[in-house]
Amino acid sequence: MPQFNTVGIIAKQGDPEKVVGTLRHLRAYLHSRHLRVLLDAESAHLLGAEVGAAVPIPELGAACDLVIVVGGDGTLLHAARMMAAYGVPLVGINLGRLGFLVDVSPGDIESSLDPILAGAYQSDHRAMLSVRVIAEDGLERSYSALNDVVIHKWNTARMIELEMDIDGVFVSAQRSDGLIIATPTGSTAYALSGGGPLVDPALDALLLVPICPHDLSNRPLVVPGDRRIEVRVRGLDQAHVQVTCDGQADLQLPPRASIEVVRHRHSAHLLHPHGHDHYQILRAKLGWGGHLPPIVP
Repeated sequence: MPQFNTVGIIAKQGDPEKVVGTLRHLRAYLHSRHLRVLLDAESAHLLGAEVGAAVPIPELGAACDLVIVVGGDGTLLHAARMMAAYGVPLVGINLGRLGFLVDVSPGDIESSLDPILAGAYQSDHRAMLSVRVIAEDGLERSYSALNDVVIHKWNTARMIELEMDIDGVFVSAQRSDGLIIATPTGSTAYALSGGGPLVDPALDALLLVPICPHDLSNRPLVVPGDRRIEVRVRGLDQAHVQVTCDGQADLQLPPRASIEVVRHRHSAHLLHPHGHDHYQILRAKLGWGGHLPPIVP
């Protein structure tokens, strides 16, 4: 019995010229393999599907054995947050720029997906973050992230004042432009730009990376992945602070609110073609050099 019978497609929004051709190719390919194909709203729109053909995300997650994401890392981050609760594995076709997470080229759809559909793939579970924003009156709002949760200033040139606890123990106070709380997956994203370390995605860890701290001794901190991080904003700048998840979901921080970040109870399930090599991707995407020439005595 085939491992995958129903395949969903989630497409990048806002770039139809780049996406439509790949979507048509992918849908024709999946139909040629006698698979049931379900489309999210954007895929259905771009493919000119009949009215009512689009499948809401909850139904897509419940019905699909596999979801193929057509876009860049941002599209996959969105899909991962939506699909995590359903445990549906994701494969990414890269139409973006860097492509740390989406690793199938549009020109390699048949050669890359044939083995995956036959059960020959590398399975990869990535830790996610759960963030709660708790207002003074006890009202809570919850979000999730695969890359990072960023507490940052907006609409002001001033720094903000933050206090951070780990597992209920006070760790530090800082004046900075903000704080990045990242997974190992997110270590190649905003945390890298902020001077944080690259962390192998197999490690169970959280990264705490200050953004432009006033105190130069305030350096990135790596802690075990099961820690509970609590951040409070002090002073008069709370109205100028936002919480952003994966660079996509924004919330203006309510007055005297606190932010709690923990490991999410679900993980993102990614599938890669055999031969996937995280370090080869780092070399290619970050421009690292190859082997040095031998030393000639």
